Amino acid sequence: MNISVKIVGSGHYLPGEPIPFKDVDYYLGELNEIPPKVKKWLERIKEVMSELIEVEYYHFALDPETREFTDDNISMAVKAAQKALENAGLKASDIDFIAYGSAHQDQMPTASVRIQEALGIDSCGEISIHANCTSAYKALLTAYEFLKSGRYKRALVLSSGISSSELRKEYYNQPLVKKEELFLRYFLSDGAGALILEADESESKSGLYLESCYMESIGGNKPSAMGNRRPAYFMSPKEEFEKGYHHLAQLFNDNLRDLFYETDGSVFLKGLKRMMEKFPFEVERIKFFQVNFPSKHISETIMEECQSIGISPKTLYTKMSTMGYIGPPMVFACLDKIRREEKLGKGDVILSFVTEVSKFMQAGFVCRVW
Repeated sequence: MNISVKIVGSGHYLPGEPIPFKDVDYYLGELNEIPPKVKKWLERIKEVMSELIEVEYYHFALDPETREFTDDNISMAVKAAQKALENAGLKASDIDFIAYGSAHQDQMPTASVRIQEALGIDSCGEISIHANCTSAYKALLTAYEFLKSGRYKRALVLSSGISSSELRKEYYNQPLVKKEELFLRYFLSDGAGALILEADESESKSGLYLESCYMESIGGNKPSAMGNRRPAYFMSPKEEFEKGYHHLAQLFNDNLRDLFYETDGSVFLKGLKRMMEKFPFEVERIKFFQVNFPSKHISETIMEECQSIGISPKTLYTKMSTMGYIGPPMVFACLDKIRREEKLGKGDVILSFVTEVSKFMQAGFVCRVW
């Protein structure tokens, strides 16, 4: 049985109105109780951050006046799914497998079955994957393999991220806040993305097909560079807050650079090379290279390095400037943008790859137009 996997629909959702950089603190809330030294540092770093990330607009599922959320991970994922279904000309009942990926989640029942319920799907296979920025790729890989094996016929693959919930002023135990727990406020944004995949057994292909999916972890002997300090059991919420264990932090500057760059190149480039060795394709056919990083500067630096393996910097595809970095769903949102707004020709390749830094997991995929 020779089954190909075709992308037949896509959609994405961004909550609220576009928010300029200067209004981020208004929406997320001013941090007036953080340590004085940290506050001074934050004021200095804002200008640098504005130049570094080059984001014009963000989206937050948060009302700045009432301080209430206007969406959550489930509602955003459902809205993206509805757009993808409409784009594919399908009904929710046509889906027999749901794969959902998010940065992390602590909710029961899990997101995939909540999405299933919200869409009104009586029965289907489902799975939820939580693995920071590789989660969307792993959801895609899972659906890809299940469709190729003949287990399912049509899959809804989704990802959503509501970073504002961990970045708003009310979330922090402010007197305990450290520098590395704050600069993510100016990188991350909220949103969701969705794809519809279909098993294709026809002899002749026509359209955009998922050609390969890849994942690996190289963090076995590297320290974590991003995360919180929650243990692997449930703490008292009061104790967790009092100790600040819930704060999301990421290393930056030299600390992160030393882990990301090794003597023979970046972990990103070496991981991409391993993917290309396992699943070869013609580099010259790359039309768009979607690099899933939270900064245009970092993406452009990576593209300079990728020239060594024949990938042109002109292929870089990013929508950071108009939506901020929405985390794992960024990859599906960009693919949706490409499908709707860009001109693709027969044989064109779309390549995507990501390195996340909570434990240096990496993932990627290749799509091709037939």
